[in-house]
Amino acid sequence: MANTDGLSVLLDGLYFPEGPRWHDGRLWFSDFYSHRVVAVDEAGRSETMAEVPQQPSGLGWLPDGRLLVVSMLDRRLLRLDADGAVTHADLSGLATAPCNDMVVDAEGRAYVGNFGFDRHQGEEPCAATMARVDPDGSVHVAAEDLMFPNGTIITDDGRMLVVGETMANRLTAFDVAADGSLSNRRLFADLGGTFPDGICLDQEDAIWVADPRGNEVVRVYEGGHVSHRISTGDHGAFACMLGGGDRRTLFICTAAGSGPQAAEAPTGRIQTVRVDVPGAGLP
Repeated sequence: MANTDGLSVLLDGLYFPEGPRWHDGRLWFSDFYSHRVVAVDEAGRSETMAEVPQQPSGLGWLPDGRLLVVSMLDRRLLRLDADGAVTHADLSGLATAPCNDMVVDAEGRAYVGNFGFDRHQGEEPCAATMARVDPDGSVHVAAEDLMFPNGTIITDDGRMLVVGETMANRLTAFDVAADGSLSNRRLFADLGGTFPDGICLDQEDAIWVADPRGNEVVRVYEGGHVSHRISTGDHGAFACMLGGGDRRTLFICTAAGSGPQAAEAPTGRIQTVRVDVPGAGLP
């Protein structure tokens, strides 16, 4: 595998990889502008797992193993049944702009963010509502007044959810009740000049944060202490996931850009680096 800026390139020729998840021995991710959900093994062998015409983003699985995929542009949550994709939930009643990342808990509840505003059309930033979709497909308000809710994690015990607010440069934590409702909103970390996109948790309760504007991933503890920074060179870092057999491989989704212009050339990559502390929690 080639080495760039200290990272190994596992897979290239992508347009805009996002939403990485380690599942059943492979890294699954969405490639926005090829409209595909892709799985790749640690040897770099890839396979298209689903096609989503309205652009896939966040991924997760129900307890029975069925895949859930965020369909961004029509603001739906799709479910991949044996005979194909069906609508699991219509999010358009809560999502005021394209939907994006998602985490699915152990009970099959999906927490789905959205932009809040159409950034590619030049709209002014405004707050968004995160949706909670229960296993029966019913849609509920999970949290309001989030500034571009993006990457989201849930701790191993299922009792805390942390979401990256990209436009507020912070990680925000909530307590998770038995019914999936969120409460006790609080600051997990002020990230200063870092713009959090995708995030993942490790066994020391530190969070790896992909920063597409800073072209790096950073590892941050509650309170804001940053222990590690890894540059992604001339590519933005849009999401990250701890996986591999020992969950000590950090997979990073990188690309030269994120807007519609990213559809014009396949600059996207899945890059990897080995880290000391294994992954934890969900996704």
